Amino acid sequence: MAKSKLSDSQQVDELISKLDAELKTTVQTIRELILAIDEEIAEQVKWNSPSFYFTGEMKPFDPKEYKRDIVVCNIHRGKILLVFPTGAKVKSLLKGNDYPDGRKIIAVEDLTAITIELQQLIKDWVAMVDRE
Repeated sequence: MAKSKLSDSQQVDELISKLDAELKTTVQTIRELILAIDEEIAEQVKWNSPSFYFTGEMKPFDPKEYKRDIVVCNIHRGKILLVFPTGAKVKSLLKGNDYPDGRKIIAVEDLTAITIELQQLIKDWVAMVDRE
């Protein structure tokens, strides 16, 4: 009998379940925080990391521009990096690196200290979506 394919959320559950306890708790909190912001945000595993994207209607665009992708929660060497593929265009109080290609990368050292600013950054990103 063929194994049924896991849903996107189940794949994220599985990925998070394999993390060590401290990372698991922080990544799960980030996940819940992001998904609660807007009903048009969904999750998937992309680039071997929990990833969040906009599901609503958008004007046509080149897929290589990653306009639908909001943030990838990259776990690298025991640290959590939030990679916003198009986040540099959003002004934020969060300290991170903005790159010429449009990315914003924020290292999560203390989630409690950045929760409000992270929520605002994602709300501002969703507000800037070029909808149809």
